[in-house]
Amino acid sequence: MFLADDGEWPSEVSPARERGKFVTLNHVGFIAGMSAGLWIGYGMTFWTSSEAGKYWGWRVSILIQLFPAFIFVIGLPFLPDTPRWLIQKGQTERASRVLHALRQGTTSPDLITRELHAISSAVGSLPRSYRQSFLDPSLSLFRNRSLFARLWRAFLLQFMAQMCGAAAMKYYLPTLLEALGLEYRLALMAGAVEMTTKIGMTIVEMWVIDRFGRTGCLMVGSMVMGVAMMINGFLPLLFPGNVNKLADSICVAFIFIYAMGYSFGLGPAVWVYSSEIFPTTERARGLNLAASGGSIGSILVSQIWPVGKEKLGSGVYLVFMVINFLCIPIIWSWYPETKGRALEEMDSLFGKKPSARHHSDVVTAESTSVNRHRGGDVAPLTPGAGEEVEAEAEPEPEEAEHEHEPLLSVRGINHGTI
Repeated sequence: MFLADDGEWPSEVSPARERGKFVTLNHVGFIAGMSAGLWIGYGMTFWTSSEAGKYWGWRVSILIQLFPAFIFVIGLPFLPDTPRWLIQKGQTERASRVLHALRQGTTSPDLITRELHAISSAVGSLPRSYRQSFLDPSLSLFRNRSLFARLWRAFLLQFMAQMCGAAAMKYYLPTLLEALGLEYRLALMAGAVEMTTKIGMTIVEMWVIDRFGRTGCLMVGSMVMGVAMMINGFLPLLFPGNVNKLADSICVAFIFIYAMGYSFGLGPAVWVYSSEIFPTTERARGLNLAASGGSIGSILVSQIWPVGKEKLGSGVYLVFMVINFLCIPIIWSWYPETKGRALEEMDSLFGKKPSARHHSDVVTAESTSVNRHRGGDVAPLTPGAGEEVEAEAEPEPEEAEHEHEPLLSVRGINHGTI
């Protein structure tokens, strides 16, 4: 729950042109915390050999976790509610103050006003099925075809982020490194170093995700992870029993390369994508339901990996190699690119045709700002770009929207009722 909400807030307050960077920055903090925990665990191995260390070691480890949590709780009151949430609650004046404070110095007042108007128009024109979802929260994301198109994609993306083998690397890395010939304490240190390298690669991801796009990062990361799994699968089969130290060293190196691929793709980009595709009224529920896919994947991998390692040996890496390579065509085929688009534009990507009035309001705000800052590399959603919207078209009746709307137009291809 915390992970999902933690990604939702930066997604809602960030400008479209830099949303990926700020959501990924949140992930940098998450990885840094995990890295700190691993280094503390490694340091404790020097203390737990004594009687006092055996008694106090695990207690001190738990107490240390309270300090960052305490700092986080102190800082929470200083975080404003997001403008989109405030407008949804009818607090337009407060939303205006928050948005001006967030954009001050980076965006002109005129564009801030237009962005606020676009958000208000988008929230006001949401279908009744969206707005009434609070009365029927358990079914709204499943009954509305446009919402369900987003839900299953976000759920599958979170599921793939764990089924790629990341959960196994997180839980069993010291054991895997010991199997490659490293001494226990050295294996713990290598695990901490591996997590620390993820911080650097996630920072790199911050600066490229808004340039190359979410799907590009996801596919490149999956390719790197697949190759790393392939090396770790085949080399131990060719040189069993740790008889070839060079082969073992290469396997260790590619475990680190796997970590870099994860931090470039499925690690942070999954949270960026999942947090931005849902409408304001459904973002919290949608993101939390999608995050359950990651939990299911993590449980499955953590149970499958030790059994697979025992039965297949290094062949278990080849199973996850296949999974990583399968992620590439799945992402290419079913996940539209969202970089640079305002959150209010996501309906157009996932099958909900906006009215002409709503369409023009949204496009001329944040996405226009994106084009000005990027030299036009992100085109606004205009007729002919996957959506046919007449200039003076009336909004479609709400009763018919579920029967006739396409669920997704990806790269100019209408996938119909998927």
